Amino acid sequence: MSMQFTSVLSAFLMGFLGSIHCIGMCGGIAGALSMRIAPEVRSKNLLPYLLTYNLGRILTYTIAGALIGVLGNQFSTWLLEPRKVSLYISGVFMIGLGLYMGSWWPSFAVLEKIGAKLWRWVAPLDQYFFPVTSPWRMLGVGLVWGWLPCGLVYTALTLALAASLDSPSRSALLMFAFGLGTLPALLATGSAVYGIGKITQQLWVRRVVGILIILFGVYGMLMPHAGHGNHENPLQHSTTEQTQHEYPTHEHMGDQQHQHH
Repeated sequence: MSMQFTSVLSAFLMGFLGSIHCIGMCGGIAGALSMRIAPEVRSKNLLPYLLTYNLGRILTYTIAGALIGVLGNQFSTWLLEPRKVSLYISGVFMIGLGLYMGSWWPSFAVLEKIGAKLWRWVAPLDQYFFPVTSPWRMLGVGLVWGWLPCGLVYTALTLALAASLDSPSRSALLMFAFGLGTLPALLATGSAVYGIGKITQQLWVRRVVGILIILFGVYGMLMPHAGHGNHENPLQHSTTEQTQHEYPTHEHMGDQQHQHH
């Protein structure tokens, strides 16, 4: 399994598992959104509106991933071991998020308080899309509300930061995968599946999910040590031997000429 596939899968699973934490908050958001939809539209099928809202939200995550990818790629030259440092940072954030979800470390919520200050600058943009009279207006709402302060999103961005050492596009891909992971839970919440909210609010469910995310974080911190070291790449080694056999070096040619004479 390639490292790229592993990181994309990790981002998706983190979004899928971590969105359980967001259901309580996003349930209120879904209610607020439905009240802002025009009355003549509210009685119709809301699925297109939910889909376009979540599409806008995921696009915002992808844009944020690309931005963090550009910044990370530029500043990586300042560090001696940028990959190891970035994976440690994302691992620490994931462990913190898991402890927060399990109610073991409530102080992790300070990230959302910091993000709330930035949200004040973005929030006024949604006035251009209300009242919602079409799914495309809801797409604009999703693009704006994708910047809502969320510790889960900030943790995913640290994972995207680690991917920025390869390319900003890979960071964007990770945030897109993360957004897709959050989609099932948030669609269910927006579709008024109220039972899921009661299940996810149970402490044992939150703690199981928290432990899984902690394990992801520990795995991420161990990734710099996996597959690295003083071991030779067998493919490269065999290729080198084949090259030497087919194209002898000057030293080998000298030995052959000496033996010939």
